Amino acid sequence: MRVVFSARHKTGRLDLEAIEMALRAALHQAGAAALRQLLQFEAPAADQRDIPCRCGGQAHYRELRSKSILSALGEVTVSRPYYRCPHCHQGQSPADAELDIENTESSPGVRRMQALVGHQAPFDHGRAQMKLLAGLEVTTKAVERNAEAIGEDIARSEQQEIRKAVQLDLPVIVGEPIPILYAQMDGTGVPVVKKETQDRRGKAAGQPAHTREVKLGCVFTQTTWDQEGYAIRDPDSTTYTGAIETAEEFGRRLYLEAWNRGWNRAEKKVLIGDGAEWIWNLAAEHFPSAIQIVDLYHARQHLWELARKLYPQNQARQKAWIKIHQKRLLDKGKIETLVESLRAIDCVDAELAETLRTEIGYFQQNAERMRYPKFRKQHFFVGSGVIEAGCKTVVGCRLKRSGMFWTVRGANAILALRCSHLNRRFEDYWEGRRAA
Repeated sequence: MRVVFSARHKTGRLDLEAIEMALRAALHQAGAAALRQLLQFEAPAADQRDIPCRCGGQAHYRELRSKSILSALGEVTVSRPYYRCPHCHQGQSPADAELDIENTESSPGVRRMQALVGHQAPFDHGRAQMKLLAGLEVTTKAVERNAEAIGEDIARSEQQEIRKAVQLDLPVIVGEPIPILYAQMDGTGVPVVKKETQDRRGKAAGQPAHTREVKLGCVFTQTTWDQEGYAIRDPDSTTYTGAIETAEEFGRRLYLEAWNRGWNRAEKKVLIGDGAEWIWNLAAEHFPSAIQIVDLYHARQHLWELARKLYPQNQARQKAWIKIHQKRLLDKGKIETLVESLRAIDCVDAELAETLRTEIGYFQQNAERMRYPKFRKQHFFVGSGVIEAGCKTVVGCRLKRSGMFWTVRGANAILALRCSHLNRRFEDYWEGRRAA
């Protein structure tokens, strides 16, 4: 500070940023000194020097031991009683559990910061944010380790709730009826390290896989629509859940999220997805009472891809064909007529004929999910844009950046942490973990 004021005396100018940073550093030093004093525990009284050990025996007080931790104010030293069991030879410091610093070199406040920066951006960027915004020097590895550890703890809590759901041991969520509740699901690939794709086939024939699929689901509500009758999603009503896991595991995950959001209180339940078979298998198992809708834009894409194969290099004929099959048939929910029209196409090319058979099966199987005028009349969404945007914002923006390769464990930890933050549940988790 003397240097700052001396410079002002000489130049007549005041460097506000320099003063801010200097004052912050000084206050951190003073705060760290005060905190250090608070963390000096006394030796236990003579009649309190034995405590229970996990092995069932008694651990005896040995000495006061010191431990350095990084706090929100900087490095501090904790001095606390240390006990050792003569039977299992394991040592313990109960004060570590009380202070929430057991098996870690960071305080709860610092770990909370690392969880925040770790779910938002690459770990090295988080390290830089900690230095700039909090004045704390941490390593990239420390941000990664603590963010993933907290994410894994959140994921474990979720798995406990999912197991309860499997056992039908779910609390009844009381509250006002919900006019319309939506569930959507989709999948997106995440780049992973080589060991995570062993014996997995890639998208190209004969090529190994380079990604693993994150299955992501979202739940949101709708109460209104605009003057033209198009649905309007309720603000801040969307919550997400997802992981790299089997479709069976994911089905239970999404069901729990929908239940917690009031699925049993919803007057109208709507499930929207693309044409993937796993989606509708899960819908039949977990959401049999829901109105099922195939994303209109995904269905249109099927027709456009078929038009390009039927009339390659001829955009005029492609557009003319689409005008009939999309605008007059698909968009109007006349799926049976659409299927008949596809069957009437005379095709001699074997590959194109196989494509036609596949598309005919796609529209036949999803006919009742494509009654778009009926759905619009009820002011429902007919597109899966919410979950597609979620795949970009929840997964892509964090896990699919250039140069990133994940383990399944690490990706799932960050996904759990990220969903917790985006769902505005992290603060409840953080408070609850200490009370448990």
